[in-house]
Amino acid sequence: MATPPDRSRLDDLWRAGPVYSASDKPLARLVARPVREFLRVEAAGSILLLIAAAAALIWANSAWASSYDALWHAHLTIDVGPLHLDESLQHWVNDALMVIFFFVVGLEIKYELVNGDLRDPRTAALPIVAAVGGMVVPAGIYLALNPPGSEGSAGWGIPMATDIAFAVGVLGVLGRRIPSAARLFLLTLAIVDDIGAILVIAVFYTSDLSLTWLAIALGLLAAMVAARLLRVWAIVVYAILGVGVWFALLESGVHATLAGVAIGLLAPAKPLLKEEVARDYASRALRDHHLNPDELARLRFLLKESVSVVERLISTLHPLSAYVVLPVFALANAGVELGAIGEVFTEPVGLGIVLGLVLGKPVGIVATSFVAVRLGIAKLPEDTSWPMVAGLGAVAGIGFTVSIFIAGLSFPGADLLTEEAKIAILMASLIAAVLGVVLLLASTRHRRTASSDADG
Repeated sequence: MATPPDRSRLDDLWRAGPVYSASDKPLARLVARPVREFLRVEAAGSILLLIAAAAALIWANSAWASSYDALWHAHLTIDVGPLHLDESLQHWVNDALMVIFFFVVGLEIKYELVNGDLRDPRTAALPIVAAVGGMVVPAGIYLALNPPGSEGSAGWGIPMATDIAFAVGVLGVLGRRIPSAARLFLLTLAIVDDIGAILVIAVFYTSDLSLTWLAIALGLLAAMVAARLLRVWAIVVYAILGVGVWFALLESGVHATLAGVAIGLLAPAKPLLKEEVARDYASRALRDHHLNPDELARLRFLLKESVSVVERLISTLHPLSAYVVLPVFALANAGVELGAIGEVFTEPVGLGIVLGLVLGKPVGIVATSFVAVRLGIAKLPEDTSWPMVAGLGAVAGIGFTVSIFIAGLSFPGADLLTEEAKIAILMASLIAAVLGVVLLLASTRHRRTASSDADG
């Protein structure tokens, strides 16, 4: 029987290479590894998103404000044969780059439906009910201030959204004070909230619908399903079909980013093979202590297909979404002039968004959760109190990314309303974050006291 390699020898191997960031070279020690460790922190994506939003605000309100507008309104044209697209850089970010974000959202929803908490009706009942309440009440508050037919009525979808990245970031800052069951409740609620936001965008923020292009998009999605059934594994095939779906939806009038959600939901969430298959093949292939190219190719395929496509794609694309796409989106969309900040609390659009996110979210989440628990439909997560649910509801009022996205769809041609809405979203998200932290710290004080007593 072969002697397993000494652990210290393996460590020496990695420090010498072949992975640069694991080596003892100066740049690896002083730059690569610290950056890698930062990106592993749960709140890292939120920190980058916050930095990008702050940079956009400072830039748009500085002496160089004209350069901000000039950059994001500069046009980028793609003209290849019959394909002609001419959009501003901001539109390319919102209509194309954000497809990656919505693709990851679709993947996460698919994973939760197949393998996660949304698979179990009893576990999912409370966050689903809470998410519905957290969407209906803010929309109702907004419409009470902006009734149908008024200038700002189209923005009712803005205060419905929860920003998962910032919500996770707040919980990450609070650390172990938040029990894992409460953390899971908020994450599941945010995912259901995303499903609601996606449906709202698809149904209510679609204009000039072209049934021909929509039929083409659906046909391409059907082709992707057929390719799966025919066991086509070449990524390039799905990439080409995916680009086709995106373009068809762009031309159809349905927002093009929904292509990402649709494709994400079609990705397989179960592994093609069981882990034992790869393990058995590896043991047979290594009996002679040698791997030939054919064996290596087969082993790589077996190992890869022992993990589902959804999990592999989330692992690959989540860092790109969190650390590149969302910060660029914030930089392109959060740069609003703050001269009219006072109007946020006096004009119906701004006031509806602030009250919807700061007040409507926690009230809707707590009220519907309370009713569900009293009726026996669901039960509170373990180690979670009602004050803690109120704190989690306040954190859910951070609506930054998707709220800004919907704001850009709500008032086409009305730049002043869009700017007012964005300022209101920024103010409301800041207030909601502070309120959520205060409520959660107050609600978890007994946990910290009990922990200190146990340590003593």
